[in-house]
Amino acid sequence: MNKKVAFYTLGCKLNYSETSTLGRLLNNAGFETVEFTDVPDVYVINTCSVTENADKKCKKIVKEALKISPNAYVTIVGCYAQLKPQEIAEIPGVDMVLGAAEKFMLVDYLTDLTKQQKATVYNQPVSEANQFVSSYSFGDRTRTFLKVQDGCDYSCSFCTIPLARGASRSDTIESAVAQAREIAASGVKEIVLTGVNLGDFGIRNGQREDKFYDLVKALDEVEGIDRIRISSIEPNLLTDEIIEFVATSKRFVPHFHIPLQSGCNKILALMRRRYRRELYADRVAKIKELMPHCCIGVDVIVGFPGETREDFIDTYNFLNNLDISYLHVFTYSERENTLASEMDGVVPGSTRADRSKMLHILSDKKRRAFYESQLGKTDEVLFEGDNKEGMMHGFTRNYVKVKAKFDPVLVNELKQVKLTAIAADGDVEITEGEEILVH
Repeated sequence: MNKKVAFYTLGCKLNYSETSTLGRLLNNAGFETVEFTDVPDVYVINTCSVTENADKKCKKIVKEALKISPNAYVTIVGCYAQLKPQEIAEIPGVDMVLGAAEKFMLVDYLTDLTKQQKATVYNQPVSEANQFVSSYSFGDRTRTFLKVQDGCDYSCSFCTIPLARGASRSDTIESAVAQAREIAASGVKEIVLTGVNLGDFGIRNGQREDKFYDLVKALDEVEGIDRIRISSIEPNLLTDEIIEFVATSKRFVPHFHIPLQSGCNKILALMRRRYRRELYADRVAKIKELMPHCCIGVDVIVGFPGETREDFIDTYNFLNNLDISYLHVFTYSERENTLASEMDGVVPGSTRADRSKMLHILSDKKRRAFYESQLGKTDEVLFEGDNKEGMMHGFTRNYVKVKAKFDPVLVNELKQVKLTAIAADGDVEITEGEEILVH
């Protein structure tokens, strides 16, 4: 076809893995993937809809795309496309909207690239999105996001993801291992496992066939991959056997990202989370008992309906006293068709912003304390290909971000370095052997 396509991805690592798969499908059909600014014939925008801001971003990206290539055919896929297809169809310049069950048939739908007066919508009920489609990201020489699970059977009161992605379903262990071997053959050194509810891995055709622990053990045997990182796992699904296995693993690194959402049990109940903070504290304690150097990241939401000042302080104190390494702070955003959107006790926007700021400051404090605890140690860094003002960066196995003078020879290389100091920007400065890479 000799047509050019450009992609833009909003949202999570899962979306990035799926965008790469869509790209490969279009490449196999004769499309050439180009940069967003290279005046493509087709734009594919893969959307998120976790917050209202993500919806606004989609509209902005469409506008920017058509400034660059006014005659480009614009297709929207992803969570926003499943949840609000008619709203997207009203955005000027959008030509096609594909729901969750349709997005991986993108090639079949891109038969006529004539600009439309009104967008065509292909959007079945989310219950039709019941097949697992394997995906992994490609193009970053250093790491790949490997999707092994999709959908969610949980019913958290604030979340639209089950409405956007459907029920929990998974790849087979055999398929996931085969893809990991493909990734290893490409020269990538790190795999990040992704999914909507990763710890719920093992459900196929509505029946549980495996456990996430079984997948972890199988992937640990894949030759050619140096590191495997677990992107995010619910605390109630992070079992002792998983923690104990990672502690002695050949490839799984000492880094967990564990959603908390609130450190107040009253709010956790309103959120319909499947644990209380005591279990969360127990998981952190178990990790630190076996891996004192382990990095632990935490998701937390501020401003949830009914969250009083006392409830927020309860969360703040819980986090402050917890041996964690950083926070991902989300300001609560009302989403249609969720229980939370109908709850009383709405928190004013200015209060949400204040609470978010407090937790961002706490996160900076936690990250610095964790980095300081690692100074003087020698660790292995996987260097990435960025070059910003003559500097490059990489990560240790336990997710300490380090920086060095840019050297193309170091890209995608694992180097033993000594963590020597914290730079003004918060990254760690290092020594490799006798050579000072950063002064």
